[in-house]
This record gives sequence, C-alpha cells and structure tokens, in this order.
Amino acid sequence: MELLDFILHVDAHLLEFITDYGVWIYAILFLIIFVETGLVVMPFLPGDSLLFAAGALAASTGAMNPYILVILLFTAAVLGDTLNYHIGKFIGPRVFEIESRFINKKHLTYTQKFFEKHGGKTIIFARFIPFARTFAPFVAGAGHMNYKYFLSFNVIGAICWVSSFVILGYLFGNMPIVKDNFTHLIFGIIIISILPGIIGFIRQKLKKVH
Repeated sequence: MELLDFILHVDAHLLEFITDYGVWIYAILFLIIFVETGLVVMPFLPGDSLLFAAGALAASTGAMNPYILVILLFTAAVLGDTLNYHIGKFIGPRVFEIESRFINKKHLTYTQKFFEKHGGKTIIFARFIPFARTFAPFVAGAGHMNYKYFLSFNVIGAICWVSSFVILGYLFGNMPIVKDNFTHLIFGIIIISILPGIIGFIRQKLKKVH
C-alpha cells in the first residue's frame, strides 16, 4: 500500500524529498532509475511517473535543472540496463528453469516472447512498458545477444524514454489542470504503459481459443 501511495502521489513525495534532501534529490532519482532498470527483482518501481513528476517539479519549483535531470537519469538508465544484461548473461538460459520467488516467471516468459517477435528493438519498446523494461535487458543477456548490438538499442531507448517523460513533465506538469488532477494523470500513464501487455495477453488467449 505504501508503494502504491508513492506511485500515485509521486509528485508530493518527491517534493518532500526535495525539501528534506535538497541537491541530493539528484542522487535519489538516479538510484531509483538505476535500480528499476538494473535489478530484475525490482520491476515495480514507478519509472514513467517518476520521470514525469521530476520534470514537472523542475518547472514548478526550480529546485532541479531539467538538462541535468535528463543527462543524469539517461546515464542511470543506460548503466542499469547494462548491469541487468550482464546479470542475465552470467545466469544464462537456465534462468527459465530456476524457481525463485524473486523473479516473476510470467513477466520473464512474456518478455522472452516479445523479444522473439521484435528482436533488438525490444530494448527500445520495453523502456515504455513497466516490468518489461526491467526484464528485457536481462533476457537479452541470458540469450547472449551481442553486447555492441544491445548497447546501441540500450542508448537509443534510454534517450527516448528519459527525455520524453522529463520534457513532457517540464512543459505540461505545471499547468493548473495537470496539477489539480496529477493523481489521475499518473494513473492514466500507468494504464497506457501496461496496455500493450494487456493487448498481447488477450491476443494470446484468443489464439488458444481458436
């Protein structure tokens, strides 16, 4: 429940962090993005809404520089995926046979199938899909995807993901209609983010029926 409250009211919590920790907010945001993308056991952190809220607060409070935010969180996203890739490569294909309460097999299998369908572009697409963005680099490593090939998609995906949400938050997050309905907006971002996964799940079930 505390995590859900943090996700839905991420703007209020970030404002508290800014008040309490000042410039250290950069380090806190860096760590959250790095952990979400870098550790396969932490796919539930609110990356999309966090980036949007950070951009919005940079505009409304002036406590954060949007350029520094984009560069710093882009770096965190690239390093996180890189770590996740190497963890997957170290564990290898046997990860699909390991029974662990820390790794959600359904999300892992879904990401693997997504990878088989879209190839390296999965690393870019997955950036915008909760859970998938954490599992995609892990699956790429487990499948021994060429690292240079992976890195190029990693960098492109990180640039698109971080810059789009931070800039959108910076441009629109301070508008009265957005500020007054921030929780609903965050909920909307979450729904839109998981929609591809829901559609894919429904299609898969329909194929089994027919």
